[in-house]
Amino acid sequence: MVVTEEIGLPSWDLYELSIPCTVFGKAQPDLADSWYDLRLCGTGAAEGARDADPLGTGLALRTRYGLDDLVGADTVIVPSVPDPCVEEGRPLSEALITALRRAHDAGARMVSLCTGAFALAEAGLLDGRRATAHWLHTAQLAERYPKVRVDDSVLYVDDGDVLTSAGLTAGLDLCLHLVRRDLGAHVANQLARRMVVPAHRPGGQAQFIDLSVPATDDDALAPVLDWARSRLDQPLTVRELARRAAMSPRTFYRRLQEATGTTPLQWLLTQRLGRAQSLLESTDLPVEKIGELSGLGTANNLRHHFLRHIGVSPSEYRRAFPRSVPESRPLA
Repeated sequence: MVVTEEIGLPSWDLYELSIPCTVFGKAQPDLADSWYDLRLCGTGAAEGARDADPLGTGLALRTRYGLDDLVGADTVIVPSVPDPCVEEGRPLSEALITALRRAHDAGARMVSLCTGAFALAEAGLLDGRRATAHWLHTAQLAERYPKVRVDDSVLYVDDGDVLTSAGLTAGLDLCLHLVRRDLGAHVANQLARRMVVPAHRPGGQAQFIDLSVPATDDDALAPVLDWARSRLDQPLTVRELARRAAMSPRTFYRRLQEATGTTPLQWLLTQRLGRAQSLLESTDLPVEKIGELSGLGTANNLRHHFLRHIGVSPSEYRRAFPRSVPESRPLA
């Protein structure tokens, strides 16, 4: 992970900086035999940075590794860039841009959180690609880098070897998505549970919900959503969910969309796909049975949704995680 070592690192950026440290920096031997080796790679600030007053100007950080260590990494994360580079157009470090290009050319998966997208864009790694950043900065990103197809309406974008996210908690969503890609849904779900965060928010979910509409009590939805998760193998309709929430179907639809940025049917599909992923990873059940238990129906219907939303068949998915979860471990 790239760490900008300079005087006055704002506390706002510390949040994005801490997310990869929390997700990737601590071994989880009971979840996966092999975890990530996280290295913080500094940009190399001036010597005066270490004398910065932490109460007056912010924090100055020192790291063991430098930009040369980015080359050879499997994944490179840029959590943010200095505010003046975004707001005032101050040039980014040429050494950083060169290091990012070299790492990408060497085969690294490139990831940005929030304003880190400006560094990937400056390196040309987002040219012709769909990408996102915090909605406060997407207009600047699009104007400064017209070759990038900026989408300001999503939490994160997975474009294979290059991934970008919006700011703050969307960065956490993307990091958990990386764990899900690498180690499987069960591991990602258990890690999210330890962090007391939602196990999976799809990247296409809206990052900005218009709060000009009347505020809603999200707690009113929690019981019915928990009830639905425990019955994914059964037929569930919007009308039935609305009845259990003591709302009209129209009101339930609106309230769920306000709270999650997605529709009830899309929410159900996401939950069922997650259940099917966990079953494929943690059991030897046949695909037909997994389709039944996840609520996705027949084996053909399960294959259809996996190919469309995950990009591989259920069998291919299972082969990718042959030992990610011991059979004796209980499902989430």
